[in-house]
Amino acid sequence: MPTSSFISASSNKTVSAPIAKKIPHEMNIHHHQRVDNYYWMRDDQRIDEEVLAHLNDENAYADTMLTEQKPLQELLFQELKARVVKDDNTVPAKDGKYWYHSEISGEQEFSNFYRATSFAGENKTLLLDVNERAKDHEFYDLGDVSISPNDQLMSISEDTDSRRIYTIIFKDLNQAVDSDDIYLTDIIVETEGEVVWANDNQTIFYVKKDLETLLGTQVYRHKLGTAQSDDVLVYEEKDHSFYMSLDKSRDDSQIYICLHATESTHCLALSADEPDGKFVELFPYQEQHEYHADKMAEHFYIVTNYQAKNFRLMKVAVDQVNDINNWQEVIPHRENVLLEGIELFHHFIVVTERENGQIRFIVHTTQGENAGHQYPLSFDDPCYFSCLGDNPEPESTTARLYYSSLTTPGSLYDFDLATGERKLIKQQKVLGDFNKADYQSERLFISARDGTQVPVSLVYRSTSFKKDGTNPLLQYGYGAYGITIGPNFSSQTLSLLDRGFVYVIAHVRGSEMLGRAWYETGKMSHKQNTFNDFIDVTQALVTQGYGAKDKIFASGGSAGGLLMGAIANQAPELYLGIGAHVPFLDVLTTMLDETIPLTTNEYDEWGNPNEAQAYQDILAYSPIDNISAQHYPNILVTTGLHDSQVQYFEPMKWVAKLREFKTDDNLLLFKTDMDAGHGGASGRFKRLKESALEMSFFISLLPEASNEI
Repeated sequence: MPTSSFISASSNKTVSAPIAKKIPHEMNIHHHQRVDNYYWMRDDQRIDEEVLAHLNDENAYADTMLTEQKPLQELLFQELKARVVKDDNTVPAKDGKYWYHSEISGEQEFSNFYRATSFAGENKTLLLDVNERAKDHEFYDLGDVSISPNDQLMSISEDTDSRRIYTIIFKDLNQAVDSDDIYLTDIIVETEGEVVWANDNQTIFYVKKDLETLLGTQVYRHKLGTAQSDDVLVYEEKDHSFYMSLDKSRDDSQIYICLHATESTHCLALSADEPDGKFVELFPYQEQHEYHADKMAEHFYIVTNYQAKNFRLMKVAVDQVNDINNWQEVIPHRENVLLEGIELFHHFIVVTERENGQIRFIVHTTQGENAGHQYPLSFDDPCYFSCLGDNPEPESTTARLYYSSLTTPGSLYDFDLATGERKLIKQQKVLGDFNKADYQSERLFISARDGTQVPVSLVYRSTSFKKDGTNPLLQYGYGAYGITIGPNFSSQTLSLLDRGFVYVIAHVRGSEMLGRAWYETGKMSHKQNTFNDFIDVTQALVTQGYGAKDKIFASGGSAGGLLMGAIANQAPELYLGIGAHVPFLDVLTTMLDETIPLTTNEYDEWGNPNEAQAYQDILAYSPIDNISAQHYPNILVTTGLHDSQVQYFEPMKWVAKLREFKTDDNLLLFKTDMDAGHGGASGRFKRLKESALEMSFFISLLPEASNEI
């Protein structure tokens, strides 16, 4: 066992790590017993004085141990902040009669919302001063801003507790800014934050949260000018394996209740012109059928995995949608191409696809003399991230796309859908001496232990990279839910690259980087592939000279924090330091507890441990259950007390157990933001402090760190 004390160089005093008390809690299932000595740390109300005291002790200990890093933290924070354009605005997007955009300036933490009568900003009006609304709150998150169809009312959803429980208020856009009647008396609490307007401009629909599971389970209809207690329940979902959301069809004629489990979709529809009507299912529910349906005029377009693992596009007349046999194929299934989604326009469909790990966009002409014609929207870089931007008007003949690469700052393009001609309308400014030509990115494919080729994106500063095994290297990973982490530009990463780091994204199994099968072979009983891929990428990059074997770092958050916990157990010798943020670490205990938010939704991702085989599969890798008496890397763990996705007590318990078992004197630091949740601190500059904290932690571990200040 290591000593739990360290000598603080600044004070020359012995500093002891907090040691948590142990109260054995037995858990028995499938003829197997586990004992959790730190189960007592769970406090759903977050008011237990002993729990809060221990978290504060951990924060104090971390602050003490990081004292010598404070100057570097501040230096990095100022670097990150200096690259940010303080006075900035989004590109206006037309929606109805108005053009909408946001602006931020000076030391403001949040963007304010405006609208005007032209792209150039004529008759610009401030719709929402977000900084004013946030000023009295330690945490503030603006969930959703939605404008009524007649442009006269605005709904605003806000979370001030960081639990993703939103309160909805309404603003009369016809009233003067200083009017007492600018906000309606309607206040709707305990919601998901999403609002969909009926076409009468007086009826809205919202999803109410279950305050225990934090799942949206009920859809209510609200008439403006009435109390929430008078709202009408229009749908309730009893099956807690579904997430619930609301949507409106592209042609604004229908309102949808969308139910999404990990592997199944169900959709109910209502005419937006008849808000007092009844929601009916779009077509019969079928397990493991995933789809997204949207309507344009007389047809539905449906992206579906029905007899198509990588999805295909179908079309059907509105009055025939409920029978899948009536669907007509527009884009067939392809073994090597993942169809990710579509955007409908009156005369065009923009299709988002992914092949060999790279995103692309194909325009299909649906009307006019060129109907049936298709062509790609092209970009220059061989490896990049791109997505559809804000395109609220279906009658538009241009499409807005966001584009970025590891060396190219975020850029907005407008594409002429008839010709494919593109126009750059804005590119992210990076203040300081940034020059794209100073940096080089690469796309590699690395063989995992089972022979599978794992895609890897990486970037470095050309003048400091030698490929001789001397560079420090930071490897990031996620690998869950089919979420693909694209090779996107980050001005924050420059602070590492300029110090000689190589930055790597390992596109491990569990994402959809290489199609649907890439996801399916990285979850449930195949989850170990995610960890193997990450570890094997690290080893290969060291072998190939991209990083020094004694200067390798890893970072991940949420499900990526699970990845960090697994590699810390399975290959601790590879990493000098690990950053685990809001990490999901106590997988087995959480998945056996249906009262914890989101558990039942996750059975198709991790498996249901009430079943014996799934229990054994999870037990084999669950980070907290596989801690052993061995050396661990230096580890920085961060979380938020009010996290609604991964409860604070998961990393709290993990750290306590690591302190009990680990056999080294490496740093193990645990920081809890007592005001934040899963997304971390709110505000653009506050978030930079979190990035500076991790960067300084890693840099300070390097032998050459003494030269930093």
